[in-house]
Amino acid sequence: MSTLSRLSLLRTPKETRDYTVRVLKPPRTRFSRHPSLRVAAAAAASLSTASPIHVSSLSLSLSLNGKWRYACFRQEDTSSEGVFEVGDGFLEEFTKPESDNPNVLRRDWDSDSVFGAEPWTVPWTAMTILQVMLLWIASFYLVGSWIIPFIAHAAGFRKESLTYRGQALYSLLTDVAEGLTGIAILHRCLSKFRPLPSDWFKFRLGGKWHFDVSLGCLMFPLVNRLSQVNLNLIPILPSTPVTVSSVEQSIVARDPVAMVLYAVVVSVCAPIWEEIVFRGFLLPSLTKYMPVWCSILVSSVAFALAHFNMQRMLPLVFLGVVMGAVFARSRNLLASILLHSLWNAFVFLDLMK
Repeated sequence: MSTLSRLSLLRTPKETRDYTVRVLKPPRTRFSRHPSLRVAAAAAASLSTASPIHVSSLSLSLSLNGKWRYACFRQEDTSSEGVFEVGDGFLEEFTKPESDNPNVLRRDWDSDSVFGAEPWTVPWTAMTILQVMLLWIASFYLVGSWIIPFIAHAAGFRKESLTYRGQALYSLLTDVAEGLTGIAILHRCLSKFRPLPSDWFKFRLGGKWHFDVSLGCLMFPLVNRLSQVNLNLIPILPSTPVTVSSVEQSIVARDPVAMVLYAVVVSVCAPIWEEIVFRGFLLPSLTKYMPVWCSILVSSVAFALAHFNMQRMLPLVFLGVVMGAVFARSRNLLASILLHSLWNAFVFLDLMK
C-alpha cells in the first residue's frame, strides 16, 4: 500500500458541525486550491451522517487493488479504526490539475496572478543583470550614433540629404542593426548558463493572453492622459529648439512608402527588441531579489529611463507596468510584444491626424 497523502481532521462540537482540516503531507502534483480540503470534508460529512461518533483523524491511501481507502479513528479510542474503500471515480473531480479545472479558469483574473505570482528560476546574479543592461544601452548608442553614421558617410551619403523614403529606410536599417546587436549581447552573456530554465523567453500562440492584451489596450487613454500630466509637471523649456522628426516630416509630406517603413520601425522592430530585454530578461531576472510586482515596477522605471525623455516618464512607467503585468500573468513574450506594438501603432496613427 502506497500512501498518497495523510490528513488530520478535527471535528468541533456536534452542534456547530464545522471541520478544521490540516494537511500533513500535500500531494506532489500541483492541484488547485480546493482538492485536499474537499476530499476531507466529503469524507467527514459522510461519516457524520452515518454515525454520531467523533472523528479525530483520517488516513487516505491507495490499496493494492486500486481502490481508495480511508482509515478513521475515534476520538475516545485512538486504537479503534474503521476502514472503508471507494471506487476510482470518487476522487476524479477532486484531483484534477489546475489547468484542467474550469472553475480555476474563471477565477484567472485575480490579484494572485500578479502579486502572488511565482518568481522565475534565475541562474545568474546581479552582476550579469547589470552587465547585460549596460552593454545593451551602450550598443544602442554606439550603433545608432556612431557606427551606422560612419558607414553611411563612408558610402558617400548623409541622412539629412536623403529623401523621405531614404530617411525611412535609413531608420529601419539602423533600428534592425541596434536590435540585432542587443540580442547578440544578450545571447553572449547568457551562453554560459545554457540550457536556460524552461520558463525563459517563451513565445506561444496558444493560451488566454489575448484577453490580457485586450484589457491592456483599455489603458491607452489613461497613458495618453498621463502624457499631458507629465508635460504640465515638467514642461518643455521655451529656450529648447523645436525640432520636427523625420517621421513627422514624412507624415506631413504624405509619402506612403516612407510612412509604411516608419510604421514597421515603431510597430514591429522596436517592440520586439525592447520587450525581449525589459520584459523577457530584466523583469524575470529581478524576481531573484524582489517580488514579481516589485520587479514589474523597477523594470518599468528602467524602461522609461532608457527613452531619455523626462517629459514622457510618467506614461512610459505606467505603460511598462501594464505590459509587465500582462507578461507576468501570461509568461509569454508574444503578449507584451503585441501590446507594445499596438500602443506604438496607436501613437503613430494619432500623429497622422
